[in-house]
Amino acid sequence: MGSNVVLCIAPHPDDETLGCGGTLLKHKNAGDKVHWFIATAVSVAAGFSAERVQKRADEIARVAKEYGFDGVHQAGFPTAQLDRVPKSDLVGALADVVKQIQPNVLYVPYRNDVHSDHAAVFDAAMACTKSFRYPSVKSVYTYETLSETEFGLRPDDPGFRPNLFVDISPWLDKKIDLMKMFEGEMGEFPFPRSETSLRALAALRGGTAGCGAAEGFMILKEVR
Repeated sequence: MGSNVVLCIAPHPDDETLGCGGTLLKHKNAGDKVHWFIATAVSVAAGFSAERVQKRADEIARVAKEYGFDGVHQAGFPTAQLDRVPKSDLVGALADVVKQIQPNVLYVPYRNDVHSDHAAVFDAAMACTKSFRYPSVKSVYTYETLSETEFGLRPDDPGFRPNLFVDISPWLDKKIDLMKMFEGEMGEFPFPRSETSLRALAALRGGTAGCGAAEGFMILKEVR
């Protein structure tokens, strides 16, 4: 880490923290530039109250400040409806950001998460990794999202099998504090988005990696 431009691609606000919050904090600590792309948004037109829409905007601003993100890019597509959005629109929105910031590291959701928004975002992200069109992109890692990845029960899917582990021991507590900033997203165990579950997954990945707490990723692309 260090001297990288990182783009974390999140279908919804909180996916970035669930999947790679500790790693993003580690990138910032190393001096990397870190950007946050959020594919979806809540809106009054989609049935959310004006109060909820404003609260979500405030949450995003607060979380971005706590991370110290160098940029927040919001595509604003309707949440839970990306399967109705033309793929070219989603690809175009993401491609504009990739061309603008020239990231060399991408973090993307797992393709077979149970939420259809995650699959749509993954597919759009893959369209933005072609070396002849987006030469800045050298590394692509897919993250696991508690409450989505472990419920993707497709019989043809071998499951999320991490082959990259990032030690986040110094940043686990802050990752959990960041998750708590998203009102209504955390719950009491055995709810999957709980502090107990987040710490358990970090311990599990840490046990594999030989450290106190880790986040696991699958390497999709690595050019050195």
